[in-house]
Amino acid sequence: MAAAIRLRVIGSSPSVQRPGRACSCYLLRTRDSAVLFDMGSGALGNLHAAIDYPQLDAVVITHMHADHFLDLIPLRYGLKYGPLLRDGRMPLYLPPGGEAMLRTFCSAFAPEGPSDFLDEVFNVKEYDPGAPLEVNDLRLTFRQTRHYIDTYAIRAEHGAASVVYSGDTAPCDAVVDHAANCSLFLCEATLGLGREEGLRGHTSAEEAGEMAHRAGVHRLVLTHYGTTYAPDELEEAAQMAFEGRVSVADDGVELSIEGASSAVSARASDRRRSPRWQLEEAQG
Repeated sequence: MAAAIRLRVIGSSPSVQRPGRACSCYLLRTRDSAVLFDMGSGALGNLHAAIDYPQLDAVVITHMHADHFLDLIPLRYGLKYGPLLRDGRMPLYLPPGGEAMLRTFCSAFAPEGPSDFLDEVFNVKEYDPGAPLEVNDLRLTFRQTRHYIDTYAIRAEHGAASVVYSGDTAPCDAVVDHAANCSLFLCEATLGLGREEGLRGHTSAEEAGEMAHRAGVHRLVLTHYGTTYAPDELEEAAQMAFEGRVSVADDGVELSIEGASSAVSARASDRRRSPRWQLEEAQG
């Protein structure tokens, strides 16, 4: 049976990238959908190894911190100038208030003609966090997290399979509720083995394990981590609180979710894949 949802890690770094790695970006695919969650720095280069970007059905941004949306700009240039072009504008879903911020940011760029910098290639919308968002056969729902600015965790469902992406968050009851019984919980672990005093906005690996335990998820995947701690240290910390399977995301890893249970398989994806325009040039 074909996998209900395939999750490809495009970028797994926090705001300061690990060497050779991109900031937050995750590709979810079903039989009829290809949706990107976040588009952080360095993501577009890695995305070439996973999909020809015009094939994306939508891009969804969890919050308007730079390490989660900056590569929308090179994506915009690719959609406008090629070499890969798209029929019609690409749906871009931003959190409430995100459109004004992105347009203000883009206003710093020199005009390239009479068309709007964004609207020429993107169909820019703000999602309603209180309502489901349907992208072909993939159903997305949102829940506000505990972060320094408004941020939204995303639950993606297709059939019996479900993936919950925490976005950026400190330990949060709302995120636990949103992740309840999901097949795979992709949770940030920015703090690693450390702690955060005062205003909270991020999670340690052990706290991610605690949230996974409380939510009753089938598998936990830690992401959004830096270079301070080794991946096996993060896994061990999460396992102190979560008895299920724990792994650490890395750019290029692909996970296949078959259903509601923990029937999740992983493999390191082939990063040597060439985008379509390179194949066409070689054949020509």
